[in-house]
Amino acid sequence: MHGMVAAWVRARRSEQVVVWLLGGAFFASGFAALLYQVVWQRMLGLFAGSDAVTAALVVGAFLLGLGLGSLAAGLCADRLAPRRAAFAFALIELGIGGFALLSRPFLYDLLVEELGPLMTSRWQVFAVCFAGLLVPTFLMGLSLPVLAKAVVARIEQAANRIGLLYGINTLGAAAGTLIGGFFIVGVMGFEGSLHFGFVLNLLSAAAALLTRPCLSPHRVPAPHAEPATPRGQPGALGLPAWTVLVFLSGFLIVALEILWVRVLGIAGQGSAYAFPLILGVFLLADGAGLLFGARWVARVRDPRRAFILLQGLAALVAALTLLGLWLIYPWQPFAAAMGVDAVRINAASLGVLALLAASLVGPPAFLLGMSFPLVQKAVQRDLASVGFRVGIVQLGNIIGNAAGSLASGLVMLHLLGTAGTTVALILLAGLMQMWWTWFSASESRRDRLAVALAAALAALVVVFPRNEAWWSRIHDVDEEGETGLVAEDRSGVVVLRLKNGEGPMFISGHAQSRVPFHPHHVFLGAIGPAIHPMPKEVMVIGVGSGGTPYAAGWRPETSTVRAIELVQPVYDVIRAYAALAPNSAAAWLARDARFELMVGDGRREIFVSGRRWDVIEADAILPYTSHSGMLYSVEFLRQVQDNLNEGGIFVQWAPTKRVVQSFISVFPHVILLRPISVLIGSTLPIPWDPDEVLARLDSADFRAWAERAGVDPRTFAQLIAAPAVVWGPETVRREGEVNTDLFPRDEYYLNNAVEWPHGTWH
Repeated sequence: MHGMVAAWVRARRSEQVVVWLLGGAFFASGFAALLYQVVWQRMLGLFAGSDAVTAALVVGAFLLGLGLGSLAAGLCADRLAPRRAAFAFALIELGIGGFALLSRPFLYDLLVEELGPLMTSRWQVFAVCFAGLLVPTFLMGLSLPVLAKAVVARIEQAANRIGLLYGINTLGAAAGTLIGGFFIVGVMGFEGSLHFGFVLNLLSAAAALLTRPCLSPHRVPAPHAEPATPRGQPGALGLPAWTVLVFLSGFLIVALEILWVRVLGIAGQGSAYAFPLILGVFLLADGAGLLFGARWVARVRDPRRAFILLQGLAALVAALTLLGLWLIYPWQPFAAAMGVDAVRINAASLGVLALLAASLVGPPAFLLGMSFPLVQKAVQRDLASVGFRVGIVQLGNIIGNAAGSLASGLVMLHLLGTAGTTVALILLAGLMQMWWTWFSASESRRDRLAVALAAALAALVVVFPRNEAWWSRIHDVDEEGETGLVAEDRSGVVVLRLKNGEGPMFISGHAQSRVPFHPHHVFLGAIGPAIHPMPKEVMVIGVGSGGTPYAAGWRPETSTVRAIELVQPVYDVIRAYAALAPNSAAAWLARDARFELMVGDGRREIFVSGRRWDVIEADAILPYTSHSGMLYSVEFLRQVQDNLNEGGIFVQWAPTKRVVQSFISVFPHVILLRPISVLIGSTLPIPWDPDEVLARLDSADFRAWAERAGVDPRTFAQLIAAPAVVWGPETVRREGEVNTDLFPRDEYYLNNAVEWPHGTWH
């Protein structure tokens, strides 16, 4: 008897070691997967563009691959014995890591540099992104169903162990997002991050192989018939019904995530660290909810009721916290720390953003994370079909994630705005409570808690502010005499705060321009055409309130000024302002036929337009903004150089020394104007005579043009008062760091010290 007990204890200990060893492998797998997702989405963004539609298509392609993998695993995993399942998981990890090693030449060298200029339609972009990500995402989708077959030895363990595995994997993904986004990518670059992820996949595969001797080599035989569950008992819903519920839950959680990214991304002013911070907090809370749910599920009598109530409670908490943020935004000292008027790109502001994310994202993500083990308790009825049921449920969740991403990110935000999308999600959760109220009443009696949740959600629909009021308050449009012109769609939020016809324009949470125009924006737009002898074709990347493209059209010889803006509501606000001020420069910009006001990614527009330009100007976003590296890299500069006519010039703001170093490493002829810190580059010598240029900008033509913009050209002399720095082909370029597509150092400012030229260069 003693020997039997000892053997049982050893077996239990061995079983626990196996579970935790495979859990560690799944943690490393999740870490690597999120690290890869960041890098692959960035590489494909260079190919597809960084506007909202193409970004959503890339995410859709990623999720479609995961869904296909889940479906395949659901159909095949139950044929594996536990020992073979562990071996299959090791092969999956090696396959993912192997693709990561090849992804630089495949996704970047081939897709971005070779196929990018050939793909013009959205569906071509989606097809290429899907094909490019199919192998690794398919393998990732296989992981959970296959691993579930290795760790679930008895059916009563299923909910706990599968929830435990998924929670550990989600925590690994959170670690990959936070450590990767805040350290690994900023220190190692994108290619180095891929190598780091490959090492994690190797470790994950090795851990799975170590467990094989401890696992059973025998496959569980298929059941003769599925055990029936009497109607009215917990789990009475069948697998199809549970898949639909998981779809709705997946839809809700990702739609809420997109809302949080929109609201907190603006609070974080679009910093490269804001998105990984928000996503990392979301995954941490979701993973913690999964782990808690894995232990709590044993005490749950009716998984159906608990699941539905969790959805409603999560939506209620999410809406209440968003409403609370809206109410406190203008109050001091919160406004001083997170108000839109201040530039908040520093570690302290990121700390405040982390607290905000923990308060807004954490509680509802935790509640929704608790849902997954409940589903496993309800659907896992036989050991022989564990893999199939995990795969089908995971497929429903992934399809819900994809639908939530596309519906909220592309449709609801576009048509309803942030506030309207919040109300729509409240209604969805309320309908789920109403359905459960009806369903429970048909079985026994009406669920009073569900009724209370439905009533609370309905009340929130009534009191929640409308979209214009929402963004006006957050942008501090509350003083007497102030008005706010507000526009929002899937690409972003723009608010022009006016008092006496003047004020700043906020794009993505911070002031990037104003009306009347800033003199330096007008100078940046005017200087290129002032230098070029015949600037017929001009492109401007970045519109803001319109100062740069307006100034670029000052010469009568200019036949076309194509302005490219990533955030479409910029144009809505400009047109709204033009209606209020019909004689303004913004109104002229809106009605002059020479101005082609385009929405899209400026970098992609250069190579898909098939045109060459006399002048290209980039009034780009701040270099520490997410994805800004795409407009400051040496690869982008080479692309610009290749699309200039002979003697054409490129004009770019020089916010950092790395930007200058990148610029002079590409263009043979460069002038750095000081103290305004503007770079001018060309393949031919640039005719630079400051007195002559200032005289041109003091001509009758330009004076009339500038007067409409409210700018005095005499102030331009101060912008170039310091001697310009000039480089020619014979000038020795000093060694220094540059920004590249695969290592945008300025974007990751916490890891790479940013030196601002401020018009000087030593």
